[in-house]
Amino acid sequence: MQRPVNITYRGVEKSEAIDGFILEKTARLEKFCDHINRCDVAIEQPNHGHQKGNQFRVRIDVTVPPGHELVAEEKQMDNGAHAALTKVIHDAFKTMERQLRHLVEKQRGE
Repeated sequence: MQRPVNITYRGVEKSEAIDGFILEKTARLEKFCDHINRCDVAIEQPNHGHQKGNQFRVRIDVTVPPGHELVAEEKQMDNGAHAALTKVIHDAFKTMERQLRHLVEKQRGE
């Protein structure tokens, strides 16, 4: 990757464990596409405290030359288990993997 991964937290406490998990998932993306220019990951918990079981939202923005911008977004309810956040991150990266595979196949003319 040409630039470091940019991880943003909104309404969620920053965590070194989550940062490490995201960096592992990002490294996996490079196996599918080795020419990623940019990768931004936003982790949000909108309406924090307004309802029982807050919703996590993870958005991944990836830029691949020549000017392709891919976005994967996943949402999931937090029912009191921290595993919900890692699951929604995992699901968002799986969606991005599929998009990258499709783009690379298209670029190769398959």
